[in-house]
Amino acid sequence: MNPASPQHDPQDILAGLDAEQRQAASTLQGPLCILAGAGTGKTRAITHRIAYGVQTGVYDPHRTLAVTFTARAASEMRARLRDLGAHGVQARTFHSAALRQLQYFWPQAVGGALPEVVDHKAQVLAEAARRLRMTTDRASLRDLAGEIEWAKVSLHTPDGYTRAAAGREMPAGWDTTMVARLYQAYEDVKTSRNLIDFEDVLLLTVGILETEERIAAQVRDQYRTFVVDEYQDVSPLQHRLLDLWLGGRKELCVVGDASQTIYSFTGATSKFLLDFRSQYPDATVVKLVRDYRSTPEVVDLANRLLAERTAQTVPVPGPDGRRDPMPRWSEPLELVSQRDHGPAPVFAECTDDEAEAGWVAQQAKALIEEGVAPAEIAVLFRTNGQSQAFEQAFTAAGIGYQLRGGERFFSRREVREGILQLRAAARAAQDVTGEQVPERVKDVLASLGYSDTAPEVSGAVREKWESLQALVALSEELAATRGEGFTLTDLVAELDERAANQHAPTVQGVTLASLHAAKGLEWDAVFLVGLSEGLMPISFADTQEDIDEERRLLYVGITRARTRLHLTWTLARGTGGRSTRKPSRFLAGLDPQASQRHGAQRSVQGSRRSPDGGRTGRRRPHPMTCRTCGKTLETGAERKIGRCADCPATYDEALFEALKTWRLTTAQAASVPAFVVFTDATLVAIAESRPSTPAELLKVPGVGRSKLEKYGTDVLELLEGRHL
Repeated sequence: MNPASPQHDPQDILAGLDAEQRQAASTLQGPLCILAGAGTGKTRAITHRIAYGVQTGVYDPHRTLAVTFTARAASEMRARLRDLGAHGVQARTFHSAALRQLQYFWPQAVGGALPEVVDHKAQVLAEAARRLRMTTDRASLRDLAGEIEWAKVSLHTPDGYTRAAAGREMPAGWDTTMVARLYQAYEDVKTSRNLIDFEDVLLLTVGILETEERIAAQVRDQYRTFVVDEYQDVSPLQHRLLDLWLGGRKELCVVGDASQTIYSFTGATSKFLLDFRSQYPDATVVKLVRDYRSTPEVVDLANRLLAERTAQTVPVPGPDGRRDPMPRWSEPLELVSQRDHGPAPVFAECTDDEAEAGWVAQQAKALIEEGVAPAEIAVLFRTNGQSQAFEQAFTAAGIGYQLRGGERFFSRREVREGILQLRAAARAAQDVTGEQVPERVKDVLASLGYSDTAPEVSGAVREKWESLQALVALSEELAATRGEGFTLTDLVAELDERAANQHAPTVQGVTLASLHAAKGLEWDAVFLVGLSEGLMPISFADTQEDIDEERRLLYVGITRARTRLHLTWTLARGTGGRSTRKPSRFLAGLDPQASQRHGAQRSVQGSRRSPDGGRTGRRRPHPMTCRTCGKTLETGAERKIGRCADCPATYDEALFEALKTWRLTTAQAASVPAFVVFTDATLVAIAESRPSTPAELLKVPGVGRSKLEKYGTDVLELLEGRHL
C-alpha cells in the first residue's frame, strides 16, 4: 500500500451502508453476484467492498482489477477508491486492461512491435469497399462498422457471418452476403497495413492466453481478485477473456441488472448474468432494491412498466392461430424508494413535434425559475434526429443546453486554454491549498472571460462561460472532498486524467441526450419525449426480443429521474399534419387514460383539427381496424397491409424475402421496376394473409384481376411451397 495514503478503519468503511450493501461489501470471497437495481448504490457497494478487502488485508490492491464498461466509469471508480484509501487498485475497461497486457506480452508471444490500433474503422472500411467496388457513404460506413463490431464481439468470423446474422436488420441497401464480403475485405486491409482494431485487442489477448500457458500463468499471478460492473452488458468475447483471466478460480464479483440490458445490438447479452448461478453453483447472490435516487412516484412507474411485461406469460395467437413462445424475461427487481414522496409523473399529449418541444422548453424554464439548476434537467429521446426541435425551442426560450454526444468537453478551445493556464499557475502556487484552490482557479480563468455572474446572453458567450464555470465547480468539489492537502497541482492532474478518459465535469445547461447515452446518469427532472408508436418502441423493433429491449430502454429513461418526470408524445409530426400517431403501447399500463387524452393539455400545446378535418356532408366509409391491436387504420399503407404501421409484423421473414426475390426476378425479366409487379406493402399483405386460392389472393389490396392473371399462379405456388 502507498505509505502516504490515509489508513481507514475497516468498520468505518462499512458504516453508512444499508443491510444489503453491507452484506455485499463484507462478502470478500467469491463468487459473488450483486443484482443491483437502478439507483440502489451499486458503485458505492463495490468500491466499499474493494476498500474493505484492502484495509482488512484480504485483497492485495496491486493484484485487484475492477472492470467497467466506459473510461468515464473507470475514472470515477478510481477517484472513489482513492478517497477510501484503496490506492493501487486497477480500475479499467475491458479494452484498456487487454491493451495493456497485449502491449506487454506481444514481443514475447509474437515478436516485433504491436500493430497500430485504429481509432475508427471508417477509413479502413472505405478502402475495403473500394477494393470490392462497392459504393458507401458516411452513414453506411458508420452502420457497417457497428455491424462488424457486433460480429467480432459475438465471435463470428466472416465465413460464419451470413448464417449468424440471419434475421438481423441490415444497413440500408446491404444484405448479409455483401456485409460478409466487406467484413473479409476489411480484415484483409488491416492485415496488409499492419493494423488492428479495438475488437482485435480482445481477440488477440484471448488468443495469446489460450495458447501461451506461461503468459496466462503470469497474468493470473498478477491479478487475483476481479470485480466486473454492468455485467448484463458483457459480450461473448469479453466473457471468454474474463474466464481466461480467472483460469478456473472463483474470486469474482459481478454486478448487474438484467432489466437495464439495452445494448443487445452491439453484442451485449444478459445471458451470463442470468446464468451466473449455473456457472458458479456456490455463488452468493445479494439483491440491492433500496432506491436512493428516485421518489416513490417515479419508482412505482418504473416497477409497473416491468411488471406489465412480466404478466405477459401467455402469447397472443397470431392470425394463423399459432402461438410463438415468449422469449426469456428475467424476474425484475422490485425497487423500494427510500425518498420522501414527490410530484406525480406528468403525461402530456402534444399536437405535433414543434408543439412538444415548445411545451417542454416552457416547463423547463418554469423549473429553472423555481430554483432547479439547468444541469439537473434532461430531455431524453429515442433517436438523435429528434434533438433538433428541442435545440431550437431552448434557444428561442433563452435556455442554455448541452447536447450529449456533441463536441467533447475537453476538446473545447476555452477548456484547453484554461487547463494550460492552470498548469502554468500550479508551478508558481505551491503554497495554495484546500479552500484557496477554487479562488485561485477563478483568478486564473478571469483572463479568459470568467466571472462569478453568468452572462445574460445565450449562444457562444454563454456556452464559453458554462465551460469555465464547470472547471471552477470541479475545483470546489475536489477541495471540499480532499481537504487541506488538495493543491492546484492536484487539480491539474485530475483534469489531465479526466481528459484522457473523457470524464467531463458538470456543465450548467439542460442536457439533451438519447436514451442510450443517458445510461449511468441521473437528473432532478427528466422529460421523456416522443413516446409515440414508431419511436417507442422504434418502428424496426419487429420481434418480441426487440420490443422487450425497447421496454427496458424506457425503464432506463424513467429511472434517470430523481424527483420530476414528464412523459410526452405527439399526434402528428409536422404542424398541421394529420393526427395519425398513437401513444406508445408501453403507456397503456402506466397512464390508462392515454388513448382518451386528446385535448387534455390543449391550452399549452396548440389546437387540433376535428377528426374529419372540419368537413361535413360526406359519408365516411366504415373504418378498417388493425388485425393486431384493433385500432382504426389511418393511412392507405396501413389499410393495405391490414395493421398499424407501428404494430409488430406477423409474417414469416423467410417467406417475405422469398416473395421479394421472386418479384425482383419477375421485374428484371419484364424490364420494369420491381414496384410495378407488387409494392412492398402488397408483398407484406400477401406474406401476412398467406392466401391459398385465387379468390383469397384477389382480396389482398393491391393485387387486382390484371395482376392476378399475370402473377397469381406463381405467387400461390410459392406460398404453397412455403407451407410444406
